[in-house]
Amino acid sequence: MRIVLLGPPGAGKGTQAKQLVSKYGIVPLSTGDMLRTAVAAGTPIGLKAKDIMARGALVPDDVVVGIVSDRIDQPDARNGFILDGFPRTVPQAEALDRMLEKKGQRLDAVLELKVDPDILIRRIESRIEQMKRRGEALRADDNPEVLKQRLAAYGVQTAPLVDYYRGKGALRTVDGMAAIDDVASAIGRALADAAFRPVPARNNVASGDRNASEGRNSAPGEAKRSTRKPTKEPSRKPAGKVKTAGATSKGRSKGRSKPAAKAVRRGPARGLQKSKKAKRPRRLTK
Repeated sequence: MRIVLLGPPGAGKGTQAKQLVSKYGIVPLSTGDMLRTAVAAGTPIGLKAKDIMARGALVPDDVVVGIVSDRIDQPDARNGFILDGFPRTVPQAEALDRMLEKKGQRLDAVLELKVDPDILIRRIESRIEQMKRRGEALRADDNPEVLKQRLAAYGVQTAPLVDYYRGKGALRTVDGMAAIDDVASAIGRALADAAFRPVPARNNVASGDRNASEGRNSAPGEAKRSTRKPTKEPSRKPAGKVKTAGATSKGRSKGRSKPAAKAVRRGPARGLQKSKKAKRPRRLTK
């Protein structure tokens, strides 16, 4: 399972990422950790990143994506990964999609933890007060003003990713203001729903080309069938008017009666005429 976690600072992404790693057996990927590991290992992409960082410049997107590509090829990432903190911009997201597509992969889900920035600021102020009472050391980012700046930067750079992934049908939004266990349950339901997400059409380019070529090969036959005139069926007489070979006189009497033959007027028989002439008395003459 390949997941990206989105959400502003203080949304609880780190807490939920640990639970996802334990539940699904996937590896957490942090771009900062991967950069340091690649530099220490002396990989080609790591040496390139080392030279850039030595100059104090920002590591370009193609180098970061290259490091991510090398990391997910390792055996422990076979079951998937979860990215927290990357991508941060739409160009980075597009580069990540292209890299995964070359590997025949895609993101299974992009989880957005939706939170209220004002409540986050009040939470950190309350946490700072509690840590001071307990005498605990404060972290560098335990500062309301720093949090406000980070929230503003997130709104400018990373928030557009929400629209980008929503357009791809990969985005699943979860209420990050709920209790930790409730957020984890909502994430589980979101991932179950994302498992039925259809494969994007661009991943089927090869099959689409093959189908298109098959369509071109079959097009003439289809056109021929469409222009062929339908065969005319022989006309059938109504069943009530068809005479059957085995019809009996009784059967015919039950049906429509045959019209009587036209009477022909004929004269008397010849023999009868002669006999009448023979019986006629002769007239006597004087």
